[in-house]
Amino acid sequence: MPHFVAESPIPWPREALAAFHLRPGALDRLLPPWQPVRVEIPGPVAEGARVTLRMGHRPLGFRFVAEHRDVRPPEGFSDVQVRGPFARFEHRHRFLPEDGADGSRLRDEIFWTLPGGAAVDRLARRPVERELGRMLAFRHRRTRSDLSRQLDGPQSEARTVAITGATGLIGTALAAYLGTAGHEVRRVTRRPRSGTSDVGWDPAAGRIDAAGLAGVDAVIHLAGESLFGGRWTAARKRAIRESRVQGTRLLVDALARLPAPPGVLLSCSAVGFYGNRGDAPLPETAGPGEGFLAELCRQWEAEATRLAEAGTRVVHLRMGVVLSARGGALGQVLPLFRLGLGGPLGDGRAWLPWISLDDAVYAVDTLLRRQDVSGPVNLVAPEPVRQRDYARTLARVLRRPALLPAPAPALRLAFGELADEALLCSARVRPEVLLRAGYRFEHPDLEDALRFELGRTREPAAR
Repeated sequence: MPHFVAESPIPWPREALAAFHLRPGALDRLLPPWQPVRVEIPGPVAEGARVTLRMGHRPLGFRFVAEHRDVRPPEGFSDVQVRGPFARFEHRHRFLPEDGADGSRLRDEIFWTLPGGAAVDRLARRPVERELGRMLAFRHRRTRSDLSRQLDGPQSEARTVAITGATGLIGTALAAYLGTAGHEVRRVTRRPRSGTSDVGWDPAAGRIDAAGLAGVDAVIHLAGESLFGGRWTAARKRAIRESRVQGTRLLVDALARLPAPPGVLLSCSAVGFYGNRGDAPLPETAGPGEGFLAELCRQWEAEATRLAEAGTRVVHLRMGVVLSARGGALGQVLPLFRLGLGGPLGDGRAWLPWISLDDAVYAVDTLLRRQDVSGPVNLVAPEPVRQRDYARTLARVLRRPALLPAPAPALRLAFGELADEALLCSARVRPEVLLRAGYRFEHPDLEDALRFELGRTREPAAR
């Protein structure tokens, strides 16, 4: 039977390593973003408990069901396929003490066979093990990074954190990360799940379960209608504005009426606040720009600021373009770039204020802890890049050409106002507040961020 092993040193005790893997959210954090897989039915890591993954794209996808066995913390546990594409699949997670040190070792052992017998296994061994190597290299680096962020420096007490937009790209990653850190996460959602701590709300109807917010220590407000759901017609712009401005007003009013409002509100905004500013450097002290997005962000932030009157620390997360293979700007262009049909937008000179998904998550965690930071914070990498450099770097990581730019007139014809305000907009945004706070970026370099998200790192973790 084919047997694959990956082992890495972890600079933290194995008790901390085991706790990370056993807490809610660990599986979400460790699923490779370039693979079409998501957790469909989660479950605790307990003897005999099962978890269901949805693999592939609908309608051609399938379910992978694994059962947890041999659960012996802090030594480890195993996941055994009970339904899926393999004839047999077992993943053994082992947390080993490091002799003479405070660290530990993370060891993953995977046993697998495919339907069809030994001949099929021999033919498939090289591509299967290549993908397992990519997957485990990602998992080990993500594990080290998450633990370092959670355990390095003063430790904060476990908190109860409510998150709106918890099913979106950033919210899903953030909820999982906070879960592995030992915090309780309450998802504020239109479709609360029975038997959970989900908080129901319907911003369009002006309804929110205020009682479900009682006792929360912090609120992270990420919800809002997508900016990229189609051309900005008058109706579309109204829906975007109402989802953000009225949704924030509804949330703030509910929080202000609580007997004990939360200590901090981290409310999402966007670098669209600055408008199209060419080559001008844009720290948090820069004023607002012009246009629909700039005015939207100004109103959005004004609604969140009202909660400061209740004694809550309010932080405006001016989010840049978040890079993740799971979706967002990167996920949308990946199919074209993989076909060699990608290129810069417009003339390629516009500045792109980007940030990796991990840095977006880690920065939010930092702002939860830092009591001395309030007001606007630019969530962008320390070095923005021009559109042409972004396209070249992505193409290099994918080993494809980037020779087909999207001309500005074509973008305006296809997207109207959205093209000028978002796709062709130039904003050279700087994260001055984060840098002054001593935040250390996980991915300050664009190519490293893309390689990590796409599983193309040069860092071997397996043998």
